[in-house]
Amino acid sequence: QVQLVESGGGLVQAGGSLRLSCAASGRTVSNYVMGWFRQAPGKEREFVAAISRGGLNTYYSDSVKGRFTISRDNAKNTVYLQMDSLKPEDTAVYYCAARLMGTIATIVTEYNYWGQGTQVTVSS
Repeated sequence: QVQLVESGGGLVQAGGSLRLSCAASGRTVSNYVMGWFRQAPGKEREFVAAISRGGLNTYYSDSVKGRFTISRDNAKNTVYLQMDSLKPEDTAVYYCAARLMGTIATIVTEYNYWGQGTQVTVSS
């Protein structure tokens, strides 16, 4: 199995940027489709972005398309989420997830492993 640890969260003003990292250990991350999800207080966990094993294919939720960029460095066993033009509604705990089988997915239950999350707070 793989262990995932997110970092890079914090407090930022609206319009600012943050870069989240997800470091994997235990197994090489190149075996997995990787995704980012987020969960705001009182809301369900929602899909943000995903990237294929080789990094050629990406997919974004409509709410972040054009503002967020997912990428991966398989040599460093790390996945990134570059978040630009942040809005207060982006405030949430952001989770990294790994999916062993299949292609890019947007549903929480289709991912096998999860990190502990990192808090992102965007002030207005």
